[in-house]
Amino acid sequence: MTRASKARRPRVVVVAKRSVWRRWVDEERDPRVREMLDRHDPTVRRLRGAHEDHEATVAEVRAALDELGIDAKWVRRAHGPFDASGADLVITVGGDGTLLAASHHVGATPVLGVNSAPSHSVGFFCGARKGGVRRQIAAALAGRLPRVTLHRMEVERDGEVLSRRVLNDALFCHASPAATSSYIVKLGRAAEEHKSSGLWVGPAAGSTAAQFSAGGRMLPLGSRRLQLVVREPYAPAGRRLRLTHALVADGDELRIASKMRDARLFLDGPHEVVSVGLGEVITFRRSGEPLHVLALPRARHRRA
Repeated sequence: MTRASKARRPRVVVVAKRSVWRRWVDEERDPRVREMLDRHDPTVRRLRGAHEDHEATVAEVRAALDELGIDAKWVRRAHGPFDASGADLVITVGGDGTLLAASHHVGATPVLGVNSAPSHSVGFFCGARKGGVRRQIAAALAGRLPRVTLHRMEVERDGEVLSRRVLNDALFCHASPAATSSYIVKLGRAAEEHKSSGLWVGPAAGSTAAQFSAGGRMLPLGSRRLQLVVREPYAPAGRRLRLTHALVADGDELRIASKMRDARLFLDGPHEVVSVGLGEVITFRRSGEPLHVLALPRARHRRA
């Protein structure tokens, strides 16, 4: 923090998810969910515990902010828009999904993720957890927490920038998951026509998730490369595909030309969806807007 910022109350934006219980039971009052809860159906029996842990962590964060004298703006929807400019810190309360959703609204402001229900959610990118919130927030504002720079991905459609803040991955595929995805992939001087179930493209942060599960490499978090992983590629007899798994060097671009009239591009999950038509070209490159995340556990700092 600068001397000027020390002279005023720290400004923090807190993004807290709504639990599944909050959405399905309290807000939507879904009768089927309620009936399943009453008979202790195993598919919903953990909802209450996760909700109670999350709400207890939200209360812990609120108490810590009050005690530290912090001017906090609360956003109670993970995918809700907010302005982080001028803030000293963005705190996300949930799991990795909450941090990922909030990251699309964050530029240079550092982010501290709080895993609100460690027994129920994944918190790989969360530097704090239930029970240790105050200490980590105080350390973050004092500049005592280690900072990791995560490179993000820029995505264009026919020259129009769709996002410069893709942190996890982009999924390109046919609008129907049961249909074959057809496209031309271009990297450098190489080009191939593919039929597959679709493809993943993402920066290093996303290589620990779906890309890795689909057979990709787990990249060091500091890597400036992107990774392409094609899902279930079809290769005719006697033909060897070269561009089903590839790393995109910093400064290079990956292009996908759609051979489908009704394709979809999903950016960092199911909430940001773009339609892609026949002949339209999607371009992927490293973004010039990295994300700064505090106190990452198990961070890998090697360069790839």
